[in-house]
Amino acid sequence: MLLADLPDGSTARVAALHAGGTGMDAAVLQRLAELGFIPGEPVRVLRRGPGGREPIAVLVGQTLFALRLAEARCVAVE
Repeated sequence: MLLADLPDGSTARVAALHAGGTGMDAAVLQRLAELGFIPGEPVRVLRRGPGGREPIAVLVGQTLFALRLAEARCVAVE
């Protein structure tokens, strides 16, 4: 499952980062990893922007981030 697919309020753990069909490059994956999206790290989707789309407010560990939908599709969770 992808982080982008989690409903608001749900919690998961990061399984992996991948660009698979998102059009994102290695620099984006590196940035996500540097921000704390690493395997085993707990994540929680807090809420989505207008219309339930983007940005997606995500809590990683104790830090809040706003991700674009394409970035959230790079994070596999379990």
